[in-house]
Amino acid sequence: MQKRYFGTDGIRNRVGQGMIRPDQILKLGWATGKVLKAHGESKVMIGKDTRISGYMFESALEAGFISAGVDVMLLGPMPTPAIAYLTQTFHADAGIVISASHNPHHDNGIKFFSSKGKKISDEVEMEIEKAFEQEMDVVPSEMLGKARRIEDAAGRYIEFCKSTYHGKRKLDGLKIVLDCANGATYHIAPNVFTELGAEVSVIGDKPDGININQGCGATSMGALSKAVVEYGADLGIAFDGDGDRVMMVDHLGEVVDGDEILYILAMGRKTEIAGVVGTVMSNLGLENALKQQGIELKRAAVGDRYVMEQLTENGWLLGAEPSGHVLCLDKIGTGDGIVAALQVMSVLVNTESKLNQIKRGMSKYPNILKNVRVENVSGLQSNQVIQEKVVKVQEKLGSEGRVLIRASGTEPLIRVMVEGKDASLVEDCANQLTEAVKSEFS
Repeated sequence: MQKRYFGTDGIRNRVGQGMIRPDQILKLGWATGKVLKAHGESKVMIGKDTRISGYMFESALEAGFISAGVDVMLLGPMPTPAIAYLTQTFHADAGIVISASHNPHHDNGIKFFSSKGKKISDEVEMEIEKAFEQEMDVVPSEMLGKARRIEDAAGRYIEFCKSTYHGKRKLDGLKIVLDCANGATYHIAPNVFTELGAEVSVIGDKPDGININQGCGATSMGALSKAVVEYGADLGIAFDGDGDRVMMVDHLGEVVDGDEILYILAMGRKTEIAGVVGTVMSNLGLENALKQQGIELKRAAVGDRYVMEQLTENGWLLGAEPSGHVLCLDKIGTGDGIVAALQVMSVLVNTESKLNQIKRGMSKYPNILKNVRVENVSGLQSNQVIQEKVVKVQEKLGSEGRVLIRASGTEPLIRVMVEGKDASLVEDCANQLTEAVKSEFS
């Protein structure tokens, strides 16, 4: 059965549309509570990022869970991976995150974690959807859930993050610029890196409910690149709005993406690992560089949950998406921007290298990604015109190039990706495919 409400990363939409309305979110909390109670579970943890609608949806979810007889622990603004971690440490039965991740403030969404701090399964999502279709009721008053706020959540998570750093010395003498995207890491990341000894300058740390991801953070790297050069920093680290992504900048202001971060982490452990997991979007340059070191790259579908599935299946520890979702499963069971950045810092310190030095072993192929906004993404895979165009373009690129056209799982977009050794050919092919998508889906 196909899911009606859940996408590749929970439920997400523009505030006031679809499921992202307070009445629907209240019922979603109730439906999730019903499913938990049916499994003998009765305690959840709720956190959120800094967007203004989070307060509204926090209250709605709280009411929904309480009406189903489920106790609620409220964390306030916290990174998504912090909720995954704290769900485990507080022995909660589920963790709920109110966030639209890297999207603008006018979007919001709900993500779900199991008691083990992992994304919930497709089967549980289907159970929640089935319960949501039922008529809402309320348990008797004596069976209502209770709510309380966790006051020391930030301090607990800061200490956990610091414990994952294993450099042979602290970060003393390193100048780092952090871009917190005016999001959930604003009160966490600066403390982590400062307490580890770095000289820290911070941008994107003044959230007002509206400015989350606005010209800052992991999806808009210009401000960080500029700040690193102006500050004379050794490197810069950018998180997205909910803190599960990380991108970096070297001392020259050049961006280091998720592919390069995965390469650096693999090089730091190359005697210990057989392979890593990327996605269909991972650059061919990453695959070739790893192959030269005897490390296999497996490609998963886009979405950190699918990277996780491949890692679990193979018994591996490291995986990433080019967009900055980085998984270090021996540290934490979900993508965590701060923890991933600390693992890179460990490699840099232990090898006494600069960021731009250690990434040089990987040469990225020219790559163009274009997003085409559409009303409806359905029918993409069955569209004969598009598929024939893809075949022709792939023939032009040959064995040293790739084409991927896919529907976004979180936005009404069709993404066109082309990469190959010849930059001009890549650009021409990307333009051809983009025009074809516009023609067929406009």
